[in-house]
Amino acid sequence: MKEAVRVKGVSKSFGKKEVLSMIDLTVEAGQIYGLIGPSGSGKTTLVKMIVGMDVPTQGEVEVLQTKVPHLSLLQNIGYMAQSDALYPELTGKENLTFFASLFKLKKEEQKQRIAYTANLVDLTSHLSKKVAAYSGGMKRRLSLAIALIQNPQVLILDEPTVGIDPELRLSIWNELMRLKNEEGKTILVTTHVMDEAEKCDRLAMVREGKVLTSGSPKELKEFYHATSLEDVFLKAGGSKNENVGSN
Repeated sequence: MKEAVRVKGVSKSFGKKEVLSMIDLTVEAGQIYGLIGPSGSGKTTLVKMIVGMDVPTQGEVEVLQTKVPHLSLLQNIGYMAQSDALYPELTGKENLTFFASLFKLKKEEQKQRIAYTANLVDLTSHLSKKVAAYSGGMKRRLSLAIALIQNPQVLILDEPTVGIDPELRLSIWNELMRLKNEEGKTILVTTHVMDEAEKCDRLAMVREGKVLTSGSPKELKEFYHATSLEDVFLKAGGSKNENVGSN
């Protein structure tokens, strides 16, 4: 299969502090790939470099066979940051319309994408409200809708379900599965929720700026003789970096 995302020998330092150390990972097209790890492990820094918002101190990143950062990739990458970048003085619909206009969507397509994304995140009845009046969970949902607005090939979601109720979390994951299976989207998601990690095709477990281990959830549990991914994480933390199974 084609590689959608390739990270090769990436390290990142801020001053004397190294936050990522020699990261290698490959995300195949049409895969849901999970980056799992606690807060402060380096997941968000890595995600920002894949999107092109930051550059590595060492190593390189490619998305869709194009070296990052590159202007041509913006149309093809949907990004949901951990902190919501919204315009609170605008309504939900005005936020979606603004971001859709950045991607030069035609009027009819813009209308369709706004309706689809708002419905997906259960915000249709709240689109006329100002975002300043939204709850934290509603803002997360709007951020996810914005990440999907231009129908990107690659979706990069940083903790997309934090602060979202369980029922909606399930429906969002069902839609991510549909986007993968029916539309061939590539989805890279960071999470610290282990039941979400189970839904990923492949995982990389990250701690203190290093990849502890990677593989499918099934491969990882078998390799570490573990009954859960929590166990895998604990066992992998006590051994050398392992790349389990085929890449």
